[in-house]
Amino acid sequence: MPNPHARSGDDGKARRRVGVLLPLPLTGPYDYAVPDDMDPAPGSFVLVPLGNRERIGVVWGDGAGDVADDKLKDITACLEAPPLPDVSRAFIDWVARYTVTAPGAVLRMAMSVPGALVPPKPVMGYELDPHAPEVRFTRARRRVINLLAEGPPMTLGDLTREAGVGASVIKGLASAGGLRAVELAAAPLVAEPDWQRPGPDLSPDQLSAAAELRSRIVDDGFSVTLLDGVPGSGKTEVYFEAVAETLAKGRQVLVLLPEIALTAQWLSRFRDRFGTAPASWHSELGQSKRRATWRAVATGEARVVVGARSALFLPYADLGLIVIDEEHDAAFKQEDGVVYNARDMAVVRGRLGDIPVIPVSATPSLETLTNARDGRYSGLHLPARHAGASLPDVDVIDMRAAGLPAGQWISPQMKEALRETFEAGGQALLFLNRRGYAPLTLCRKCGHRMQCPRCTAWLVEHRYSVGRGWRLQCHHCGFHMSAPETCPACEAEESFVACGPGVERLAEEVEALFPEARRAIAASDTLTGPGAAEDLVRRIEDHEVDIIIGTQIIAKGYHFPLLTLVGVVDADIGLTGGDLRAAERTYQLLYQVAGRAGRAQAPGRVLVQTFSPDHSVMKALVSGRRDDFIEAESEARRSAGMPPFGRLVALILSDRDEARVDALARELARAIPRAGEVQVLGPAPAPLALLRGRHRRRFLVMAGRGVKVQAFIRQWLGRVRVSGGSRVTVDIDPYSFL
Repeated sequence: MPNPHARSGDDGKARRRVGVLLPLPLTGPYDYAVPDDMDPAPGSFVLVPLGNRERIGVVWGDGAGDVADDKLKDITACLEAPPLPDVSRAFIDWVARYTVTAPGAVLRMAMSVPGALVPPKPVMGYELDPHAPEVRFTRARRRVINLLAEGPPMTLGDLTREAGVGASVIKGLASAGGLRAVELAAAPLVAEPDWQRPGPDLSPDQLSAAAELRSRIVDDGFSVTLLDGVPGSGKTEVYFEAVAETLAKGRQVLVLLPEIALTAQWLSRFRDRFGTAPASWHSELGQSKRRATWRAVATGEARVVVGARSALFLPYADLGLIVIDEEHDAAFKQEDGVVYNARDMAVVRGRLGDIPVIPVSATPSLETLTNARDGRYSGLHLPARHAGASLPDVDVIDMRAAGLPAGQWISPQMKEALRETFEAGGQALLFLNRRGYAPLTLCRKCGHRMQCPRCTAWLVEHRYSVGRGWRLQCHHCGFHMSAPETCPACEAEESFVACGPGVERLAEEVEALFPEARRAIAASDTLTGPGAAEDLVRRIEDHEVDIIIGTQIIAKGYHFPLLTLVGVVDADIGLTGGDLRAAERTYQLLYQVAGRAGRAQAPGRVLVQTFSPDHSVMKALVSGRRDDFIEAESEARRSAGMPPFGRLVALILSDRDEARVDALARELARAIPRAGEVQVLGPAPAPLALLRGRHRRRFLVMAGRGVKVQAFIRQWLGRVRVSGGSRVTVDIDPYSFL
């Protein structure tokens, strides 16, 4: 039966039309005609005209037929790239529907490396020409000839290095006919992991959990299995067994990590287990490495990928397993562009691909624990540390009775514990979840506070970590400035004073107390990439560092055998501010950082400085009764109808013009659909009412667990036209309330 939407070519024959999705914030595919000499299948990458430019898009299926025949444009070219798999296209559509985002915006994340869609240039080398004429041999030329006579063809770079000659020598020899250029096989991105390589000896608990995970792979279907174990229980080695089983079946593996800084020790463990490093995917990769990695994933060459949340959208040729390490971590939530939680979307990707998913954590999120308790997920628990190590003792220091002088933050009990640790040859970690030197700088004469001109936020003082001397910096937009010599409000000179401690200021106090102790600051300002993290890990493991002063970047995933003392300097950070997950996040963070202590034979100790020793979080840390804390937190959320027992959606309106964003807020308020099961709060200024120069207003939508909030949001937004410089960001299941 002829396609009613096809148009006729010059010869009168009906021509096919297809829908092409472009990586732009468009609502769906655009129709294009397929020239007679092309036959693109769904998923093919194609070049198409759009306005007066050409764009790369993906054939999404048959055309919709909503464009008149005489206006239909032809596909310009089909690209020589592996097609986007069916499951990837289904995943993009699902994420777009769930997040109430244009599908093209989600596709852009899967097409983040346009250069990878062009086949790489062939690798050229040189070999001896068996039919070479007589050529004059210099001493340098003879070294080249002898080198090639003993081995395979070599690239120009390898020849110059191995023979110790300049490129002109080799090119001259080739021009004379002594060598001939040949195309070489491209070196693999990474070596093939050896899944048969034996791993470490596992304890009975670990063996049982590993066998259960392996069975999920053998069953060859969708499942979600929570691997829950105390810090140091060997969770990584256990799920490595599932990785090995997946590799044995010839399929690919994705391991998601929340922080690229965590990859240093993880990569070392992976190399020990499988004999080689996996492919990595994160924002610090250079463009050439990104192109090679994207294409290796698409062809199936990259068998294991470890990456940040964006690795979820790579075009896997045959993905067989997803592991979400530290699944509770808020870093899996993307707050800009397409707003999504990679933990939840990984489960969706597993269901669409009919493959197992393994969330892993010592402090699972309440959402994941609820799914496990309700039977949607299965669970495995590792209750003890590996190799006989014991969990550290946790003691609370009541700072209300500490009586510390102004400008000091380390209590006498903490000082004594540090001294004992250093004398015993151990290492210590002081944890303070504040970057920089001080969170606030003010004038001691008039009280003026230094605020970011682009955000509703105080400027944070930095003296060391940014590498440019004393500066004031915004942690939200990146704005920075030199510290002023005079107060801009009262013009007093040298009147600014730092208020409160950051890790840099804490390091100064440690230096004054223990001048001989070798210190290292671990924060995102100092660990700017995997290389810096790897160097710090090496220094700590080699005992070149006695004390680490760190933020949450050092709180999870690391194993330092000599680290026996963890001191939490201000445990109350994060407990206030109206965040519904404040207590849960604080417990997770403090439990994780406490878990760095005593992971080998030497026992560990944790000291927690707090002004709220009776808070449920502090009691749970001291008692070790996590389940009691989780039960109380669950009941509080359930009674309030909050996630995971209810639905939340945030609508954030923003504009550089404050009057315009307020007008949009009023218009949206008038357009709220009537729905008895849905409550809308707002509009109200967001806590960060100014962010990166944009004024922000917020609505909060609350609904029961069974309500399809996406349909409500689409109906609501469909009633209002957003124009000019205004933006509306939809955040389903918000994590940040700033």
